[in-house]
Amino acid sequence: MLAYNEIKPKSLIILDGEPYIVLDSHVFRKQQRKPVNQTKLKNLKTGKVTEKSFHQSESAVEANLEKKHVTYLFSKFDRQKNIQEYWFSEAGNPAARFFIPEESLGINPMFLKQNTDVDLLMFDGDIIGITLPIKMSFKITEAPPSTKGNTAQGGTKQVTLENGAIVNAPLFVDTGDTIIVNTETGDYVSRA
Repeated sequence: MLAYNEIKPKSLIILDGEPYIVLDSHVFRKQQRKPVNQTKLKNLKTGKVTEKSFHQSESAVEANLEKKHVTYLFSKFDRQKNIQEYWFSEAGNPAARFFIPEESLGINPMFLKQNTDVDLLMFDGDIIGITLPIKMSFKITEAPPSTKGNTAQGGTKQVTLENGAIVNAPLFVDTGDTIIVNTETGDYVSRA
């Protein structure tokens, strides 16, 4: 059980039988009233974002999500079902393949890279999402040439990565370089 003031960002809680992740929380007090924790929650099954206030006397059940280690293989578009399928295999067993539809991933799939190990998040036996490593390295396939100019604040340019994702990177990186990207924010971290 989490007390009202322990419900913080990135906490996983169960509310009305559904798993939620806390996106934002703010504990405040109005004049002489008791403190309240104003939170913004995202339903991990449906993706719907809601707001809820937790009062001092309330608490929430911490969610226990199962994690299963798998390897991402490839993606394909199924024309009959009209969905994008993402294929995975059990870690260490490439013959045990299965797919997850795009809406069940729970993340933006632009940073998925072939043969990358990821964790499946499961709640009551249902797959509700995946978690990527926070930092991943990608090779740059397209980068505009660097130009001299006003770079007092550190200039950036948009580069295309090997998986098609577009990120902002410093002017000194070129096509063929390998860079490290933060998959949570989509920001350039460093050159690999």
